[in-house]
Amino acid sequence: MKKYRREPMPKKMRIALEYVYVILGSFFIAFAFNLFLLPNDIASGGVAGISTITKDVFGWEPAFVQAGLNIPLFIAGIVILGANFGLKSFIGTIALPFFVYLTKDFAPATFNPLLASIFGGMGVGIGLGVVFKGRASTGGIDVAAQILHKFTNLSLGLCIAIIDGAIVTTSAFVFNIEQALYALIGLFVTSKTIDLVQVGFNTSKNVMIITDYVEEVQKAILTDVDRGVTVLSGVGGYTNESRNVIMCVVDKNEFTKLTQIVKNIDPKAFVVAMTAAEVLGEGFNST
Repeated sequence: MKKYRREPMPKKMRIALEYVYVILGSFFIAFAFNLFLLPNDIASGGVAGISTITKDVFGWEPAFVQAGLNIPLFIAGIVILGANFGLKSFIGTIALPFFVYLTKDFAPATFNPLLASIFGGMGVGIGLGVVFKGRASTGGIDVAAQILHKFTNLSLGLCIAIIDGAIVTTSAFVFNIEQALYALIGLFVTSKTIDLVQVGFNTSKNVMIITDYVEEVQKAILTDVDRGVTVLSGVGGYTNESRNVIMCVVDKNEFTKLTQIVKNIDPKAFVVAMTAAEVLGEGFNST
């Protein structure tokens, strides 16, 4: 089937859609927080985790705690990091506590902490993934981690892990160890869901083909699979002989057809397939 080039979205429409992503994603996060995480005392990291702890210890309203932390952190990020977080991130910083307050009276979906950690983590992951698609953030711990990263030699990922780890550890003392373990489950599910939202289900395959029938395989892929190929120059590690390597990216449902075509032409062909988490370009979905 012929793949047609997708026309680029007009700039104004794309910007408007990004703002919709930020607002919609913030609502998803707040919804998951109030229906799953907060009622089950699951402090799975971030400013939301801090507000869960302060709700239990001091009785403070989580929405106010999140606003009271997010906004100063956003300002500190601009002052200390000199970063241009942009209007969309500021809207995310405001929208999240607003939606948390708006949905605070929603009835909890479950009081099973395992279900809450899984589905709460999924809801937060979906929300964050959508916000990231809008090229923004909801502020909070991400900004704090960037500030810590600036003044230390630690990687940004490690800084986030340290802060989230401290929040989860604190929850073990405030609640109990079991609740902290559920919080870790929630964190793990959130991270995987973010990847899923950003990458999607349709992962592609990056295929490298080493064959003595380069032209035949190249032509067959172009005509029968309708995918472009790139011919790379390589050198055999054992023979030191120069030879060409065919590189081709296909959808996962086209992979079997591709390998069958290659094997029909050259049964001795060496084929290596690697998962391509994200592919941008003609013939593939792009954002």
